[in-house]
Amino acid sequence: MTVLAVDLGGTKVAAALVEPDGTVVEASRHRAATGERASTADLEAAIAGVVRDALAAAEGPVTGVGLAAAGPVDEAAGTASPINLEALHGFPLRDLVADAAGGLPVEFRRDGVAIVLGEHWLGAARGYDDALGMVVSTGVGGGFVVGGGALGGNAGHIGQIEVSGYTGSASLGRTTMLESVASGPHTVDWARAQGFPGSTGEELGAAYRSGDQIAVAAVRRCAAAVGQGIGSAVALVPVSIVVLGGGFTRVADDFVPLVQAAVAAHPLPYVAAARVVPAGLGGDAPLVGAAALMYRRDLLP
Repeated sequence: MTVLAVDLGGTKVAAALVEPDGTVVEASRHRAATGERASTADLEAAIAGVVRDALAAAEGPVTGVGLAAAGPVDEAAGTASPINLEALHGFPLRDLVADAAGGLPVEFRRDGVAIVLGEHWLGAARGYDDALGMVVSTGVGGGFVVGGGALGGNAGHIGQIEVSGYTGSASLGRTTMLESVASGPHTVDWARAQGFPGSTGEELGAAYRSGDQIAVAAVRRCAAAVGQGIGSAVALVPVSIVVLGGGFTRVADDFVPLVQAAVAAHPLPYVAAARVVPAGLGGDAPLVGAAALMYRRDLLP
């Protein structure tokens, strides 16, 4: 049994074949750029292209497609409305992928659902019945496993909760959402407003490691806001473990401990007791998570 995993985000779409043990078939990896400037036709061609190219590497039968997309999503209609891909809003994404895959069955969910399901299957949340999976990257997103099963739909949009005491650059017209404060680009924006000369997360991380005061303040501000957001989410949906991944979590070696410290300071004991740990699946998390939508369909609502 092999499945095709497809992950659609604000900057790229990736596809690959994934084996039942979570191994990504190297020869099948394909990706294409997306981005807010892309037209609907551009996005359609990119998505269909990586699906066909990945399937062309199959040496045996492929049983289905796990499709994960940035949200919000409408699972019944098979559409997604990614914040940074306005041209895709209302587009029949699931049907496009099914057609490109030659009619294979498609399990379509939001990317936050896929990520937490993958970590529960093979990553850092394995063995936990209640978990929050979270990504801090170009955006901020997440998903929940509760009682051993994943919450579907749009549950887990942690990047869009409001945080107190912070103002960032606009996201969806708001400056006080967790994503507008703590995403990688918005954290760099804040540092630049304080006089930081760099323009990328990599440059900010290097400055942090060298002890640059603005970079240190920016990273600590980001971690504190993420910790506040986690505290609010766990107060509503109690979990025992929070798995934290995404490229921006690598901006500092102590980023996850900084977030853990913020969560541990929460006044509710059950929230403060939640463990915050690094994601276990690394760079393959989006594809493994998308594959988990097929391999662990039993845990989906």
